[in-house]
Amino acid sequence: MFAVEGDTLYSAVDQKPKRSRTLRRIENARARPDVTILVDHYEEDWGQLWWIRVRGRARVLDGGDERAHALELLASKYEQYRAEPPDGAVLAVDMTDVREWTA
Repeated sequence: MFAVEGDTLYSAVDQKPKRSRTLRRIENARARPDVTILVDHYEEDWGQLWWIRVRGRARVLDGGDERAHALELLASKYEQYRAEPPDGAVLAVDMTDVREWTA
């Protein structure tokens, strides 16, 4: 799940069960902040396929005003986040390149 505001994409560590609260994607972003995110959509009708690729510089938000604002954006988009707000880190990606494709 993600939300975009301006040139920044936000994604939060949510309450879904995980093996660990320390996620590899968060630790990878801390160590190597140049990231690529790919979102795709599959349908049996191949005419409905699409993808979008975002490249950018990641920042991990463990607290503060920007994290709170990102959680508000996510909650406005996803009912699950209104019911059970994420309590983990938020990944902020300052987008530098966006590519997309549709069938």
